Amino acid sequence: MQLQEKRDYFPTEYLELEVISEYRHEYIDGEIIPITGGTPNHNQIAGNFCAALNFALKRQPYRLFIADQRLWIPKKRIHTYPDVMVVAGSLEFSEGRTDTITNPLVICEVLSKSTRSYDIDDKFAAYRTIPSFQEYVLIDQYKNHVEQYSKTDDKKWIFSEYEEENSILILSSIQFQISLSDIYDKVDFEAK
Repeated sequence: MQLQEKRDYFPTEYLELEVISEYRHEYIDGEIIPITGGTPNHNQIAGNFCAALNFALKRQPYRLFIADQRLWIPKKRIHTYPDVMVVAGSLEFSEGRTDTITNPLVICEVLSKSTRSYDIDDKFAAYRTIPSFQEYVLIDQYKNHVEQYSKTDDKKWIFSEYEEENSILILSSIQFQISLSDIYDKVDFEAK
């Protein structure tokens, strides 16, 4: 997809362009933004987390998605592709779509230098407008560091932080736990 001039797009225009595009883009309230490729560390971390989740949730009423599943956040007019998402029960789709979900329970983002601030602030604020959303996990790709936000009551969130290799991340919204050493298995912090 090549955008000729900077202008505001309607969500329907974005979706038409995105379906035929070779590359993925986010849509943020009228603006179409290219998604850059991930690093080997980014992909290793997302893969490790997703693989462990997939095994733990086997034969349970959850669906797991990684990187290419589009999410629509109607209150903020955002289409995005979280690194990892878990949906409880049946999938709910954006009106008229079968490729864009609206009901994640858990979202995990692997942080990069270029998206860190956005993922922690604006994106998390947007995710919190989703009624089904209960847990947010942010994984640093440059060092052992994981942040977890777990919803307890209406608009109340508990923050937890993990930095030690033997620390265990325990999700509160589903039965799942993983050590930081498993999250960071085969990750090379020396790679630039």
